[in-house]
Amino acid sequence: MQQKQFNSFKEFYPFYLSQHQNPVCRNLHYIGSVLVLIMLAYAIFNQQYLLLWTLPITGYGFAWVGHFFYEKNKPATFQYPWYSFVGDWVMLLDFVRGKKHL
Repeated sequence: MQQKQFNSFKEFYPFYLSQHQNPVCRNLHYIGSVLVLIMLAYAIFNQQYLLLWTLPITGYGFAWVGHFFYEKNKPATFQYPWYSFVGDWVMLLDFVRGKKHL
């Protein structure tokens, strides 16, 4: 399958949001991202650097459950890893700011 080429994150983000229409999927992304921030702060503050390897498992684990079981699509991370990573944080920031996309 031919993957679409995006020339910028601004061009990619509407596609990213279209892949996150299910509220449970979005909420699982938010939970995973917030847990990543908490775990990152804990690991650094307590000098428990071995915990850092669990960050991708936690963040992507919650997100992928949302995609496979609720959104029923393939995570954008598989085709667009960098833009998707940034999209997770922008979507969380939008949520915190109360910005509605749907």
